[in-house]
This record gives sequence, structure tokens and C-alpha cells, in this order.
Amino acid sequence: MYGRQAPIIVLNQNIKRESGRKVQVENINAGKTIADVIRTCLGPRAMLKMLMDPMGGIVLTNDGNAILREITVQHPAAKSLIEIARTQDEEVGDGTTSVIVLAGDILTAAQPFLDQGMHPTVIIRAYRQALEDMIVTLRDEIATPIDLTKPEQVQDVIKACIGTKFISKWSDLAVHIAEEAVKTVSLEDHGRKEIDIKRYAKVEKIPGGRIEESYVLKGIMLNKDVTHQKMSRRIENPRVLLLDCNLEYKKGESVTNVELMKDEDFSKMLEQEEEFIMKVCEEIIRVKPNLVFTEKGVSDLAQHYLVKAGITAIRRVKKSDNNRLARATGATIVSRTDELKEEDIGTKCGLFEVRKFGDEYFSFIEQCEDPKACTIILRGASRDILKEVERNLQDAMCVARNIHLEPHVVPGGGAVEMATSHALLEKSKSMTGVEQWPYRAVVQALEVIPRTLAQNCGANVIRTLTALRAKHAAGEMSWGINGESGVVVDMKELKVWEPLTVKLQVYKTAIETAILLLRIDDIVSGSKKKDSGDNHQPAGPTEESMKE
Repeated sequence: MYGRQAPIIVLNQNIKRESGRKVQVENINAGKTIADVIRTCLGPRAMLKMLMDPMGGIVLTNDGNAILREITVQHPAAKSLIEIARTQDEEVGDGTTSVIVLAGDILTAAQPFLDQGMHPTVIIRAYRQALEDMIVTLRDEIATPIDLTKPEQVQDVIKACIGTKFISKWSDLAVHIAEEAVKTVSLEDHGRKEIDIKRYAKVEKIPGGRIEESYVLKGIMLNKDVTHQKMSRRIENPRVLLLDCNLEYKKGESVTNVELMKDEDFSKMLEQEEEFIMKVCEEIIRVKPNLVFTEKGVSDLAQHYLVKAGITAIRRVKKSDNNRLARATGATIVSRTDELKEEDIGTKCGLFEVRKFGDEYFSFIEQCEDPKACTIILRGASRDILKEVERNLQDAMCVARNIHLEPHVVPGGGAVEMATSHALLEKSKSMTGVEQWPYRAVVQALEVIPRTLAQNCGANVIRTLTALRAKHAAGEMSWGINGESGVVVDMKELKVWEPLTVKLQVYKTAIETAILLLRIDDIVSGSKKKDSGDNHQPAGPTEESMKE
């Protein structure tokens, strides 16, 4: 009677559920597939990827984060891997390709243990222990401090970052731009150092000219022209006023009804509007500025009064640009004209000039004394090239910022991975219990970085890695792979250094993501099945889903 009990259905029929070992294997495969997509983008011999976005635009890049941002994937594990590239980019700005390649390999290292029936929590415990030991080894044994007063040491680190990018041909120029920009925006306040590149070092791309013509402007450049043709287009030592209010009559917030009784009432209303604008202009003229920037509009009548007073006005400036103008000129942004004071005027600017590039006008506010904001002007053949150069420069500036905030470096070219791997393998020999095997596996997974470097420049991978292992076994911790030729060299002589913060972030992010994905044992997706005859296709990313 009770033998054939009907199955109890808890979940909705349209919901797809997968659980157990199958999910873990699929997550590992997803990580492997994502890592394989950008594996060829590591090192100085990196290949470029050409991606088309849904709008038909083209992206040419070898930046891990930029590639993965454009790819649409379906698998949830693959999505979380793409997220870590973005985290890496926001945190330290460099190492986006390394973190994905490493995370993919660390996940793959767990597969044999899962197949043997080892519990994921045992593997996770070993991974956590390995991460803690890696951080200690990096900080205490491998990292070396650098002297920020010696510019050539800082330049070597930035040059190593640029060496793997498209802009490497102009490395001296890029290093100079990155260092200059970071020095300009760095601010020390009560012992706290602040370097905000995102907000105060703006990159302006002007197509045309050559890349060699790019430079850092000690001031601000805006893609704006003066509002009235009679206004002065060149002012030396201008008195700058920054406004956050309209220079036109204030309109009603919602629908405004006005009842007019006499025919002269309408002209009175117009007079009131004109008087209001005249009052605002008089309040501005009273503090004697000769250059006014406002985030809002400037009416024709206001332009007329300002031209008569010999004042140049530029309207509809972005909020972010206004903030940078305030840092560069020493002016204060004012929201109401009746509160204007002499100290709100900025006098640190040496020259205001409007110049024409191609068909567009650009306003230059330059020769500022000790500006805490700057504009990087990029010239180049086409917009695609300029976008890639901008991405490369952002990475270089982030590396320069990291070095100024944390002046410790580690050898590049896979040397630091081999050194860490060798040190932790020695440590694992004294470990007991089942956790030593996943511990060794994750430590050996670090070798994927030097292996990929050797693969990408066409070297004999097995011979190169064996030679590199032999060097590290002999205690030569700074030996790595020359990404150009694939031979084993001393990174101190080659002057390839990477910031410690970037490497620490790569290891933390990669291992913690692997731990997160290994913890998952159930995927419930609310999407409807394609058809009822579908025999539970695995949710792993296929070649087709990766190309979507």
C-alpha cells in the first residue's frame, strides 16, 4: 500500500536545480573556461582581443577587466569570476589578467581531491592556511622597500607595468605622464596621504596628432567654448569665479499660473525677470572676476551684462570638472550670488585660453601654481587606440599611486610566484594530516603565472620551468622568466618589479574566490527550461555561451 508513494514536488516545475558534486565540477569548468579566454593576454608578448559590444562598437584590448566586462556569460560561477577582475581593477588597478588565470588554476587544483571524495571544507581549510602563509612569506621574505626619493626606482616599477601593454613602445612617455599626474594630485593632510586619481586626474582624448604629443597639463582642460563671441578668449592671471547656480530667470518648479488684469502687467512681469538677472550680474561684477564658470545655464541678457563688464563666462560645466577647477585655481564653489566674498575668487591660475583642435574648441586653464588637480591630454590616430592608451595609463597611474602609498616591491616575471611556491612547499613537508595535499596543490598552482609567460612567448615550457625551479631551489629568489624572449633571468638586472599591494590583492582575491566557489553545492535557477524534452543540460558555460 505504501510501496509506491508519489514524489513530493517542493520547487516550482519551471525551476532548474542542480546539486552535489556535479555543481562543483561545473563551477571548476566555468573557472577554467574564463581563465582560458584571457590566458594569452598575460605578459609582454600578450595578444590583443577584439570585441564587439551590442551597440556595434569595437573594443581592442589586452586588459583582463576590459575583456571580461564586454563578454556576456550565463553561468553564475563565471559571473562571479568576472566580478573579481573588476574588484582587482578598482582596488589596485593592475593584475586583472593574473587574478583570473590564477583563480582558474587554483579551482582546477581542487578537482582531483573532489574526485577522490575529499570534503570541500577540508580543501577550503588547506586553501585558507596557504593564503595566510603566502601573505606572511610575501611581506617578510620576498618584499623589498624602495626609496621614493630616487625617481629611477619608481620609474622601473611603472615601466614593468607598462611593458605588458599596448603603450609599451612609448614607455618613457607613459612613465613620465603617470608619475607627473600622481605627484600633482597627491595631498598630505594631518599625516594622511590621499591620492585620488579617479576624481582629480582626468584623461581627455583628442583624436589626431601623434601619441608622442600627449602630456600632463598643470591645470584643467574643458571641451567648452565661451558663451558669447565678444567674450575674451585669452586672459592672463584671471580672477576665477565658480558658480553652482543659474544666471537666468528662475522658472517655476511645477506648472505656474499667472493672472494678468491690465495690459501693462505683462511688461511689468518681463521687467521683474530682467531686474532679477541684472541684480545677479551686479552681484557677480561687484567681486571683479574676469572668468566665470557655472554648472547651470547663462541667459542672453546675463551674457550681455557680463560682456559689458569684460567678463568671460562658460556655462554647463560638469560637477566633477567644477571640483577639479576649485582644486587647481584655489576658488570656492558658490551656490548663491548674494553670498559672494573676495576670498571665493581663485587667483592661482596663470593663463586662460580657448584653443581649437579639429572642429572643436577647448578651454585651457593652465600655469596654475601648485595645482592639486590635473588633466592628461592624449593624442592619437583613432578613438580605439586612444581608449586602449587611456586604459593602459590608468593602470600605470594606479601602480604609481600604490608605490607612493606602500613603497614595497616584489620581483616580477613569475619570480615571486616561484619563490612563494618553493618556500611553502618546503613548509608543507612538515605538515601532517590530509590537508597537506590540497595545500601543496594550491602552492603548485602558483606556477601557472611563469608557465603562461613562457607559453605566450613561445619558449619550451618544461625546460624553462625546470631551470627556474633549479634556480629557486638554490636560493636565487629574484630569478624569473623574461617575457620577451622566454629565457630565465635575474629580475634585479632586468629591473622588472611589481608593487607588493598588487600581488597581495591578486592572491587574496584568487584564493578567496576559489574558496567561495568550492563552497557551493546547489544551484537553483529560476529561469524556465527551454523545452520539456531537455535532459537536464549542465549549467556549465559552453563555447556558444562564452561567445554570446
